[in-house]
Amino acid sequence: MRPPPYPSSVSDETVAELVDDLYDVIGLLRRRSRRLVGAPLPELALSGAQLELVRVVRRNPGITVAEAARVLGLAANTVSTLVGQLIALEVVVRERDTTDRRVARLHLTSTARAGLEQWRDRRAAGTAAALAALPEAERARLAAALPTIARVAAGLPDTGSDSATHEPEAALQAPTT
Repeated sequence: MRPPPYPSSVSDETVAELVDDLYDVIGLLRRRSRRLVGAPLPELALSGAQLELVRVVRRNPGITVAEAARVLGLAANTVSTLVGQLIALEVVVRERDTTDRRVARLHLTSTARAGLEQWRDRRAAGTAAALAALPEAERARLAAALPTIARVAAGLPDTGSDSATHEPEAALQAPTT
């Protein structure tokens, strides 16, 4: 079954529909991906927030709690709590910065990194096969839309964070793994 067509232009009347369509498509992509390859580190039954933080640390080894909070759009104390949970589960380690001992840097444990990389590779292979089946023009449109989607995400009101603004590039980095 082919997915329904989504509007290619937006007027004031279709903005609400576009919002619904965007969330529907992103949700469908995530659900299908989970069905294809399962959850990363399934033996730990990590929460969604924990997984998002793990993805950020994987993509940004040595990130600080404050930097991770900014990328995730969360309060630093929330991220600190998540870090404590992930340390207890032996997923994340906190290491002192070599130049500034007051700064703690976050890294994945080798076991967690290996599990995540295997999961990412399985997910990437499945998604790449679906992308390869698309005409080149559709793949190009999808690639061109990613910065716009990141700007939409960055433009959403940020009520739970210590910082008032987020860069669109940070939005692209956070939830992709």
